[in-house]
Amino acid sequence: MTAWISVIVQVVVLSCAFYYIFLFFRGTRGAQVLVGLALLIIVMIGLTRLFNLDELNWLLSRFSVYLAVALLIIFQPEIRRALAELGKQPAFVVAVDRKTVVDNIVQAVEQLADHRVGALIAIEREIGTRAIQESGIRIDTQVVPELLATIFFPHTPLHDGGVVISEGRIMAARCIFPLSQRTELHKQLGTRHRAAVGLSEETDAVIIVVSEETGTISVSYRGRLSRGLDGARLKRFLGALLIRGRGPESAWRRAQGQLDLTPEGIAKSEEKRVNEEQSGG
Repeated sequence: MTAWISVIVQVVVLSCAFYYIFLFFRGTRGAQVLVGLALLIIVMIGLTRLFNLDELNWLLSRFSVYLAVALLIIFQPEIRRALAELGKQPAFVVAVDRKTVVDNIVQAVEQLADHRVGALIAIEREIGTRAIQESGIRIDTQVVPELLATIFFPHTPLHDGGVVISEGRIMAARCIFPLSQRTELHKQLGTRHRAAVGLSEETDAVIIVVSEETGTISVSYRGRLSRGLDGARLKRFLGALLIRGRGPESAWRRAQGQLDLTPEGIAKSEEKRVNEEQSGG
């Protein structure tokens, strides 16, 4: 009886572990690689056992150490993000009017989009962005729409790079964001969009991008990029993520309801944006 209980407990633990691993990687660039590796290993082990290929089976067992190293390299961004989330702190912990901050950010973004001024704004959530802030010029001031918009206007000293908003305040400007190395990103995406995706791959920050060429508003979160937003959708999305709810998972579910950041949703958003541009032209 004790042996059966032990087996059941081990099966439950392993099932939960595999479930949360796939849940964590779902929708990321590592998901397809993970599934492909799992299928390849299962097929190879099955063939070696079916045809009694003892030498290949021995070789596969010896490659397990190198496979572990390869997995660390392939999933380095996802692993780094998971480790960072272990020590994360609650977002917007200071006593600020979060709704006002969201409204001011959206107002500034709409002004920038109307004037077709390029912008890159990162809103810190639970994973700290101190290293990113130190790459720029420290400001530490309130989120005022006119001030935030003025930072990005051309020929101003701080318009290059990105702005980091933390704890309801503009903490730094002219910051350098890491560029995403994903090859599947749209070739027409510029440096701002790749920087937005790159930072969202390493942290849980919400990054807003305004295109200098078209004035299109985009948002990147958890390594995903959605384009062609308007002020209303951006406001609902930021409110769902930045105004604390019952927990991070519930906030993510609410945000998904406001803005579909799944691959299918991104494709629909991109198709809608292209159709609007063609009809407008």
